[in-house]
Amino acid sequence: MRLVDEFEGGFGWQADEPEFTQRTSHAVRHGDKVWLFDVVDADGLDERVKALGEPAGVVQLLDRHGRDCAAVADRLGVPLHVTPRGSSAPMPTVRVVWVRGWHEVAAFVDQRVLVVGDALGTPRYFRAPGERLGVHPLLRLFPPHSLGELSPERVLCGHGSGVHDAAADAVSEALRTARRRIPRWLLASIRAWRSR
Repeated sequence: MRLVDEFEGGFGWQADEPEFTQRTSHAVRHGDKVWLFDVVDADGLDERVKALGEPAGVVQLLDRHGRDCAAVADRLGVPLHVTPRGSSAPMPTVRVVWVRGWHEVAAFVDQRVLVVGDALGTPRYFRAPGERLGVHPLLRLFPPHSLGELSPERVLCGHGSGVHDAAADAVSEALRTARRRIPRWLLASIRAWRSR
């Protein structure tokens, strides 16, 4: 695995070989337990997670983001939570998108760490020039404003590395400017696709 987003209380990882989509998974300590989000399996994962703390469960934030969540949950002997909300959620979650074919929640761990599946990301194809964090291309016209009600200290994304400073400002700017920056984003994403 290639480690990204290392911080006290968690880490993120991507596949060994860089992917255009930059699929990123995370392990975050919540209390004295560790929760895994949108897991892509990797050699050495179990040991790295257990060094952080006792695994408590795997959370799949997006209904179609199966990745390796079920297999890793089974191997670790912990429950799998698919788009958990309300009393079924092991921690506070926010409904991000809930339409036919796209059910997504975000986890707000300890009111500090926002873990998002697809709605926000940092790869080039998510961002317009100058953006640190971008709204998913299919959500730019109707950005998920529910995320703007939070004030995270850091944002961990299911695609790309996270934002670890002035994260609340980055979320606010991404949501506020998503529509008006569509032309700039479109030109930048065409260049990104051509250069991959």
